[in-house]
Amino acid sequence: MAYLKFNKSELVNLSYSLKREILSANKTGSYCNTSIVTCNTRRYHGLLAVTLDRFGGDRFLLLSDLDESLVIDGKRFNLGIHCYGDVYEPRGHKYVVDFSADPVPQITYKVGDILLRKSIVLATEKDQVLVRYDLLEAPSALALQLKPFLAFRNIHCLTHQNAEADTEGREIPGGVAYRLYQAFPDLNMQLSDAKAVFVQDPQWYNNITYSDEFRRGFDCREDLLVPGVFECRLKPGESVVFSASTALEDPKTFKRRFNSYVAKAGAVNSYHDVLLRNADQLITDHNNRKRINAGLTWMYTGLLRETLQALPGLTLYGMHSPALFEEILDNLIADEQERLFSRTTQVEAPLYLASVLQKYIDDFGADPAKVWKKYGSTVRGVLESYLPGVRKEVAMTDEGLLWARVDGVALTWMNAYINGRAVTERAGYQVETNAFWYNSICFALEMEQKFPTEDSAEFVARWTPIRDRVLAGFQPKFWNERLGILADYVDEAGQHLEMRPNQLYAIWVKYSPVDELLFPAILRAVDKELITARGVRTLSPRDSRYKGVYQGTQFERDLAYHQGSTRTFLLEPFVELSFKVHGASFWKRAQWLTEGFYEDLGKHGVGAFSELYDGDPPQEPHGAISSALSTAALLEIDYMLEKNREE
Repeated sequence: MAYLKFNKSELVNLSYSLKREILSANKTGSYCNTSIVTCNTRRYHGLLAVTLDRFGGDRFLLLSDLDESLVIDGKRFNLGIHCYGDVYEPRGHKYVVDFSADPVPQITYKVGDILLRKSIVLATEKDQVLVRYDLLEAPSALALQLKPFLAFRNIHCLTHQNAEADTEGREIPGGVAYRLYQAFPDLNMQLSDAKAVFVQDPQWYNNITYSDEFRRGFDCREDLLVPGVFECRLKPGESVVFSASTALEDPKTFKRRFNSYVAKAGAVNSYHDVLLRNADQLITDHNNRKRINAGLTWMYTGLLRETLQALPGLTLYGMHSPALFEEILDNLIADEQERLFSRTTQVEAPLYLASVLQKYIDDFGADPAKVWKKYGSTVRGVLESYLPGVRKEVAMTDEGLLWARVDGVALTWMNAYINGRAVTERAGYQVETNAFWYNSICFALEMEQKFPTEDSAEFVARWTPIRDRVLAGFQPKFWNERLGILADYVDEAGQHLEMRPNQLYAIWVKYSPVDELLFPAILRAVDKELITARGVRTLSPRDSRYKGVYQGTQFERDLAYHQGSTRTFLLEPFVELSFKVHGASFWKRAQWLTEGFYEDLGKHGVGAFSELYDGDPPQEPHGAISSALSTAALLEIDYMLEKNREE
């Protein structure tokens, strides 16, 4: 895509190319993810990972890699690349001369007078990856050999040589099918060339090393089975398509379907198009049940907080689809009954529902009567669950505020752990939880008064005094006059005044329990200490616990995860509040705050928006390479920029 730029001279430099990842995901829950030179650096990398209901709906990596070799005049040139310890073998990256991602990932290799282009496409509606090879230039015909590396394991795990693996495949039209373990589906590997042959020669390739896992201090070595080698002949100008699928396919259709998928991918003509492409990839439709994937490739699908926060951005501000918004929300409510009404380790998450519905009504003109008729009982049920005696992790106190504590457990979105201990426990009265609590009560009371039912009068009579107690108690509890900020949380020891972004939500919610005259001061404090060119820091650099770089071992990264690394999604409330306080004059600043993310589209996940960044310059991207929260926030800010452009 024209909006992605790469340093072509650096493609052969592994320190450059291994940091940049190809990513495709489809509606079935499958994905294809590897580096731009197809050297896998994470356990999650592979050409085909699929969602398997038989294993509880988790994802499993079937095809890890596919090595190519060119044979001409008796000479073999290996284009593949693997890491073994600190040795890369073979070193096919040295032949890479070009990479592009418009409209699909394409890698061009040059071996003497030979020019070969490799293109990778993930089917949109089935568990299938297609790899096309075009022999662009060559002095004569040559042999193309393809060597598949099989894993058949959970994406979070590693596999090793074992006697249980079934290394005997069976012949199918145009190729072979393998099923290493009985409970798995077949992996059908086929070529479009009817004259291609497969020579079975099962061998384990041991101690393949994933450099990113090694750097993080995780288990990083595994053994993969290569069952044999495909071989076909190519003349200059000819092409062949390799398919790996859980279903038996017709090889005669591969080229046509490959071209169809490329055409469907479409051209990208703006950064907004990039956002929409990511939004589409993050919404799955597995078993005709639409849900949001929190982040590719290792985050989960259908999480409560992540879905609620990303839902408006992806479906409304991005795709302008109220029907999709409601379908995903309906599925979420059906799936998350326990977290919504009984127990959760993210106590603010159920309360976010009210804000989502408010956006639906206020920004997109949804009929409030219909919205409340459909979702009112859920909002009311959520509120009731926070009353004393329902939840063990959080409950309303006599002051009307919510107190959340389970010793040793982090009960908010800041939930990293080290050796079983929460890094940011934040037990007590949390500022954002109580802000969402107040907003939810106000929203429910507003709707019940506008659209009364038989028990509305009783509800209003019961909850109005609670609302009033929350309003009376919130600001005295959290506001610190000396610093001009809201405490992050309050416990028996008093206010905890570490500078964090959670206070943004207290002035962002539609019904804020904070005096509007205090908004500018809070916004200035956040701006001064937390706002960067790549999102909002999770902790001020002035704090002794601040970690400005997210790297190193799991221990070191968990220390930085909520202690300084930035989040893109926190820009959405900051930008919205800034427009509210400063008006359209904030437009240029808002544009600047998002420009950096588009500049980084050629880093980390190619064409995707990362989960987090370093708090310190030069602020490199980290975490999930395609984040639902980041993508949704940028779509919402894009909407705000358009809305305020004329003004």
